[in-house]
Amino acid sequence: MKAMKILQVLPLLVLFSSCQAHKDFYTSIGHMTDLLYTEKDLLTSLKDYIKAEEVKLQQIKKWAEKFDSLSETATKDPEGFLGHPVNAFKLMKRLNTEWQELENLVLKDMSDGFISNLTIQRQYFPNDDDQTGAARALIRLQDTYNLDTETISKGNLPGVNNKATLTAEDCYELGKIAYTESDYYHTELWMEQALRQLDAGEESSIDKVLVLDYLSYAVYQQGDLEKALTLTKRLLNLDPEHQRGNGNLKYFEYIIAKEENKSSSSDSEAAATKTKGRPKGHLPERHKYEKLCRGEGIRMTPRRQRKMFCRYYDGNRSPVFILSPTKQEDEWDKPRIVRFHDIISDVEIEKVKELAKPRLRRATVHDPVTGQLTTAQYRVSKSAWLSAYEHPVIARINARIQELTGLDVSTAEELQVANYGVGGQYEPHFDFGRKDEPDAFKELGTGNRIATWLFYMSDVAAGGATVFPEVGAAVYPKKGTAVFWYNLFQSGEGDYSTRHAACPVLVGSKWVSNKWMHERGQEFRRPCTLSELE
Repeated sequence: MKAMKILQVLPLLVLFSSCQAHKDFYTSIGHMTDLLYTEKDLLTSLKDYIKAEEVKLQQIKKWAEKFDSLSETATKDPEGFLGHPVNAFKLMKRLNTEWQELENLVLKDMSDGFISNLTIQRQYFPNDDDQTGAARALIRLQDTYNLDTETISKGNLPGVNNKATLTAEDCYELGKIAYTESDYYHTELWMEQALRQLDAGEESSIDKVLVLDYLSYAVYQQGDLEKALTLTKRLLNLDPEHQRGNGNLKYFEYIIAKEENKSSSSDSEAAATKTKGRPKGHLPERHKYEKLCRGEGIRMTPRRQRKMFCRYYDGNRSPVFILSPTKQEDEWDKPRIVRFHDIISDVEIEKVKELAKPRLRRATVHDPVTGQLTTAQYRVSKSAWLSAYEHPVIARINARIQELTGLDVSTAEELQVANYGVGGQYEPHFDFGRKDEPDAFKELGTGNRIATWLFYMSDVAAGGATVFPEVGAAVYPKKGTAVFWYNLFQSGEGDYSTRHAACPVLVGSKWVSNKWMHERGQEFRRPCTLSELE
């Protein structure tokens, strides 16, 4: 409405100025005819304004219809919807980028109430870091589960209930984020996917020239000069005046000619030393870890498998479980990992989640140098801590853990609840403090983490296993169950075979809660032995 008033006022100012110059229009038909033409100009301006507003309104309606349909689907099963990593990435992208585009579209013409409300709400929207993080998660899933870009783009992931696809623009954004981190391997993969979709006729605001520009450079950085030259020629066919493309063409031809003549230069040597392939992870067991996440890798021999049993367990004659023993299953022998079935009810799970949700914060790890808690890229989840005094359910869960493990939980850490988001993971780590981390749990004053109890509070459609790379064990989430293992030998020495990881969640939402028991208070419950590895 403000814009309309401006358009109406400006021509009238001209008209009034003309009237003041000539005055007494009624006294001259000639002068009055000028008013007719002024009115016609006003009407033309008005029609142009209406047409422009109708075009904008149609665009806004399309936005509203798209978001309405998407929101209707998403809110029926929020966790299931966001459990699909593509949906999670696109949510970050929509709220960080697309809603801002909508704001720019309607800023001049929508009511002040909407703009002010949107401005207020935007401070709670995801930012660039969120969008980048979601993109990294998609790339992490791509690597861990050996997924090609076509599979991810078409949303053909296992166990999905809400199929979602990536546009050429989405693929371009993923490639661009990889490019900003000098990850030319993934830049090539995602720019090629964007190009394939554009070549297939997909309508997009992304220009092929822009995609080819990134793609050719990413290919060159990996040492494939011939392919980089071919892509650059294609770019110049679309835009012959492209300055960087013309420069690169001459440079690539020059380097290739020198190599063909068996000449050497620092440039050609530098290019030749680059190799194609994904960036190497910082952990030596990365390959083994990812194979286990995919369900591959080391498997237990039949002889060892025959020693694994399921049983009814009374918690070492615990009064609570003598009459109603719980179901226990052996998951692994060394280290011994056991699973308890039907050990936490759906009602208890919902209460734990209800208490934790308002307090979920980015999960932290112990800095081995400072001993302090800090965030890290290798742990992608949010967590909260719950104390026994806060609700009877938490106290009851703690008591249950004590009865079944025989360990004193009074010196244990509070119940930690964690929720893994898009591509959520925790790369290989130890739960206990090593000798080079003497201050890991110094502030607690309860010694090292003797054991780990881990509840699975949700099923996960795909991914999300707990794996032990040192021994090849893989434990999969199953709602209502819990797994338990000792981190320390009875001598107090750390069991390095318990190094474990939470695999990235491919599809679904993973909820867990864990209890870390400490050494203090266990002196008579689990006596120390003289043998270091007993």
